[in-house]
Amino acid sequence: MFDLDRFIADCRDAIAEDSSHKTVREIVARAVSDHAGVTRALGEPTRAGLTPIYKSPNLTILNLVWGPMMTLQPHDHHMWACIGIYGGREDNIFWRRITEGGGHRIEAAGAKAIGTGDCTVLGRDIIHSVTNPIPRLTGALHVYGGDFFAAHRSEWDPETLEEGPYDSAKVIQRFEAANDMLARR
Repeated sequence: MFDLDRFIADCRDAIAEDSSHKTVREIVARAVSDHAGVTRALGEPTRAGLTPIYKSPNLTILNLVWGPMMTLQPHDHHMWACIGIYGGREDNIFWRRITEGGGHRIEAAGAKAIGTGDCTVLGRDIIHSVTNPIPRLTGALHVYGGDFFAAHRSEWDPETLEEGPYDSAKVIQRFEAANDMLARR
């Protein structure tokens, strides 16, 4: 049965032994294999949002809930990320920099859909966009190899694919817009 305190301790211990994602991935995969247990521990998602569970300079754990049909523009993290879905689905498009435009533009390079019980790792240099393609909330454990909130990141305009600074206020607005749509249902 999933225990949130044990999960946090296991992630902290794993990072103390090895700063890579390898052991953390096993911990997250084990956690979301008991997706009902994760839901019991965190509560059934009722709103889109990003809730910190644990934060330190070398580890951040988030309960991230995507709104129905919500999309987040291409962005990077400058640290590895391990994502485990405990309810719903998350579609990722992976992007790569192109030389045109001085390396500040991107093009699609691949995709991966992850659903309930799935776990995936994003490398330190990955650029991705995220969509919840289903008409209900999607819940995920996101574990990052660093301080997610202090990292300098980039985002790319979804229309022009031009790079700019990551705008956390704009991201919060996207979550709130998803909640407004959910409330109107």
